Amino acid sequence: MAILDEFRPNLVITDFKLGDIDGGQLLVNIKEKYPHMPVLIITGYSDIKVAVNVMKQGAFDYVTKPLFPDEILVTIRKALDSTSTGFGRVVSSEKEDNPETDLPKSGRPAKGSGYVFGNSPESKNLIKQIELVAPTNYSVIIYGESGSGKEVIAHEIHKRSRRKDQPFVAMDCGAISRELAGSELFGHEKGSFTGALNQKIGHFELANGGTLFLDEVANLSYEIQVSLLRIVQERIMKRIGGTKEIQLDVRIIVASNEKLTEACRKGKFREDLYHRFNEFSIDVPSLRERKGDIMTFARFFLESAKADLGKEMEGFEPAVEETFLHYPWHGNLRELKNVIKRAALLSEGKLIEARSLPFEMLNYSKLLSIENNPQTINIISPEVQPQNQPFIPPAAQNTKGNQQDLKAAALDAEYDMILKVLQQVNFNKSKAAEILNIDRKTLYNKMKHFSK
Repeated sequence: MAILDEFRPNLVITDFKLGDIDGGQLLVNIKEKYPHMPVLIITGYSDIKVAVNVMKQGAFDYVTKPLFPDEILVTIRKALDSTSTGFGRVVSSEKEDNPETDLPKSGRPAKGSGYVFGNSPESKNLIKQIELVAPTNYSVIIYGESGSGKEVIAHEIHKRSRRKDQPFVAMDCGAISRELAGSELFGHEKGSFTGALNQKIGHFELANGGTLFLDEVANLSYEIQVSLLRIVQERIMKRIGGTKEIQLDVRIIVASNEKLTEACRKGKFREDLYHRFNEFSIDVPSLRERKGDIMTFARFFLESAKADLGKEMEGFEPAVEETFLHYPWHGNLRELKNVIKRAALLSEGKLIEARSLPFEMLNYSKLLSIENNPQTINIISPEVQPQNQPFIPPAAQNTKGNQQDLKAAALDAEYDMILKVLQQVNFNKSKAAEILNIDRKTLYNKMKHFSK
């Protein structure tokens, strides 16, 4: 604590298991003295109860071991952003004046959407639906695959509504545990449960007067759905442990990657709550359903990557454009954006180069070949490779007299096995490494070697 008093850091990262004090007690000490300082707790996989407790005690987030640099950097950025965006200023001055108030970690006033609409018929129809429903107070259900831009669509509806000058608060229902969902949505009073050291403002209160966006709403527990139904019907709520009724004027937009009618049929979602939300619905087309927009989005994301990296780039090699148009984009816009950020960093010239694309994308045709002919290793040679497709060399091919030595044959078999497993787990590299019984670093090194 003496170090904190001296240096006043923007963020604290601590393991839960310390020498002379556990991380939970350290968290309590920090929150008592510096209630707005974000704290990340590092826990083991077996410490889920510990993780829930530290979240209730005010931790910004917890990170489970083993630690992966890319993932923890994202969490750190979110924690630092939370201290700079100042959520509390979007609600009333009464809450702003209360230094004991904690704000929800996942509720965030959305920033500028940074989104461009395409020119395909599907995109034009999407814009028409947004323009139609935005001026109303209707609740809206947005359906779409992961990464298709559902939150951006919700924010666009808010920006075109009469509530545009009021808060837009988003909550990912799939990222919050059952134990914390009620507190995140409705808030709680100090002392309402063990670890409730401060009063907490929930998402509904933060969004009062504006729009509340609930992503992956079907993941909410039945108990939370019951409370949510009552609030939607009566527009009145109480914080957990509180007695004061709070009047609400909130437009609710929800999103799901599965049809809520199907969730109702399976008993996962209340039918009466579904009908409350289903005043209007929008289906966001996947990226592969609007191929005409792929390069529009790609150029938009390239401009963003150029600005971030400070690089002068002019566009894409023809082979890259061809690859983009034939790739299925299961991760939709999120995947496209990440691919371009990575490729812009790796490309050395003024054009995005084919060799800078991810292993699984360059080998997509190979994966299809394996799926259709599982017993065949179909090696495509440069001579038969289409001119508009980048040539990806096989794992290790020794062409002395059209003969392969034993080492090369073994590498080919290894290459084939890695591709099959990656396909089975939808290119989740952690799962693939576990199935292959190798660590993730080894898998990355092999993928890098095969792509050369």
